[in-house]
Amino acid sequence: MTAAAPALRHAVLIVALANLGYFGVEFAVARQIGSVALLADSIDFLEDTAVNLLILVAMGWSLVARARVGMLLAGILLVPGLATLWTAWEKFSHPVPPDPALLSATGIGALIVNLGCALLLARFRHQSGSLTRAAFLSARNDAAANLAIIGAALVTLAWPSGWPDLIVGLGIALMNADAAREVWEAARDEHRSAAA
Repeated sequence: MTAAAPALRHAVLIVALANLGYFGVEFAVARQIGSVALLADSIDFLEDTAVNLLILVAMGWSLVARARVGMLLAGILLVPGLATLWTAWEKFSHPVPPDPALLSATGIGALIVNLGCALLLARFRHQSGSLTRAAFLSARNDAAANLAIIGAALVTLAWPSGWPDLIVGLGIALMNADAAREVWEAARDEHRSAAA
């Protein structure tokens, strides 16, 4: 265990609690206004909670065990994307526009939470291998997704349509798939290094 471990544990706990709290907010608004993008992002907040709690549990484990948890986290990162695809499939037949004011306000709140989490985790992203990389990538990607949600709200305000929300929701699913690939590769490399 490194000297930075207590600081990393504290940061990861704060990030887990922030993600759990905003999951509830975003999920409630997504259901109220029928937003695919917010639903995808809310599920992503729940996934980030799980990732950070797993990191807390696995920090003291061996390199091989942490690499295995990293591979598990890569699978977890795919869950929000799959949920988004299912919701998007249902919305394709009738893309009703979500309320742009609530969409943008919720996206701004999510951006603030995710930027705070990314800044908190940035100094640890090269420690504990794939675990902290997973947490940092999730927070970073989520901030980018929140900017896209805000953009979709602005487009929906000017052009009332459900398509901007739907497109952003699918984009979030693709971003999560790419993050899962990166975490899998980092965990696989760690596992190979430990086995050598």
